[in-house]
Amino acid sequence: MALAEEKLVVRGGFNFGNVSRNTILEAHGFPAPKATKTGTTIVGCLFEGGVVLGADTRATAGNIVADKKSEKIHRIAKRIYCCGAGTAADTEFTTKQIESQMELLRLNVGNEIPVIAALRLLKQKLFRYQGHIGAALILGGVDRNGPHLYQIYPHGSTDTLPFITMGSGSLAAMAVMETSWKKNLTEQQAIDLVFESVKAGIINDMGSGSTVDVAIIKTSSDSVDYRQPYKHVEVKGERTGKYLYPKGTTAILSEIVTPIVEEEVRMDVD
Repeated sequence: MALAEEKLVVRGGFNFGNVSRNTILEAHGFPAPKATKTGTTIVGCLFEGGVVLGADTRATAGNIVADKKSEKIHRIAKRIYCCGAGTAADTEFTTKQIESQMELLRLNVGNEIPVIAALRLLKQKLFRYQGHIGAALILGGVDRNGPHLYQIYPHGSTDTLPFITMGSGSLAAMAVMETSWKKNLTEQQAIDLVFESVKAGIINDMGSGSTVDVAIIKTSSDSVDYRQPYKHVEVKGERTGKYLYPKGTTAILSEIVTPIVEEEVRMDVD
């Protein structure tokens, strides 16, 4: 009686096959790389007739300021923009990939693509990698259905809120938002509120800093008002005292002078 051939059955789930390998490598002095903690303050706010996005411009690498003019507000489509917090490379390339897909959709459909389509593409992209892409995003834009504002976490879950803050300075920014936000804000009120929220994050968070970028997306306009930078955040105090000491303040107990003798070296050329 012939034996039936065994078929390989592929089942879904997680694969922990590399756990033993990583343990052996770590025991031999090759530990797994650790994620670098970065700092950012990004903010989004709805107003009557549009949405305002804001972000600081400091990019950090640990305790080092790597870039003072980092662009954290990325273009997704003509009237859809996205703020990114987390790993700068992840936010940059993730938004560029979705921007490319949105443009292909627009060419195929021949019409403006709604904001919800960009949300679906972003959340599917992040969920596919289970949080290993370090991109926390605030998506804002307008379409035929009005203004929209979405919060996207690195593992792919999303929220729909009238105002959003993310990043290491988000707690300070949220305190300003929760205190001052109200329904039916005017455009200028929304811009001022976003600026004050990002400013609070810059002042209270060492990972946030430099200037504030603002993008205003309105339902009545086909273009985006991207103000870069919108304002500088000046938090330095004025120096009132004198900290220079006159010569002779510190007593000299002993002094040794070693003269430097210059010797001229001649080279004979045959």
